[in-house]
Amino acid sequence: MADKTQFNIYLPTDLVKQVKHAAIERGLSLSSFVEETLTQALNKEGSTK
Repeated sequence: MADKTQFNIYLPTDLVKQVKHAAIERGLSLSSFVEETLTQALNKEGSTK
């Protein structure tokens, strides 16, 4: 498993609710869902290193 770092961000309440529901629907933890979503977004842009 890759090293992980915790960090806090501030998001609109409605967006947080949507993210939590999306993670549950996919059977993922919130952290796993956010990690996968951010990775996909960065790969789509071609900006990961």
